[in-house]
Amino acid sequence: MECKKTKNLKKCNCSYPCSIKGICCDCIASHRRNGELPACYFPNDIERTYDRSIENFIKTYQRRGSEYLK
Repeated sequence: MECKKTKNLKKCNCSYPCSIKGICCDCIASHRRNGELPACYFPNDIERTYDRSIENFIKTYQRRGSEYLK
């Protein structure tokens, strides 16, 4: 499967500098190992806190609804 890193980077809202930015399959696997979700699951203001926990996602989703995911 071809990686679409250049295309992915255009939509990536992650503000953390890392070597796997734009390589979504590696990003998801890395966060999953840590019990987290990647930045793209969070609105920009929450993403900047670097709290990528599933608990933070649920709290944000319950408070803001699914509209911020679009």
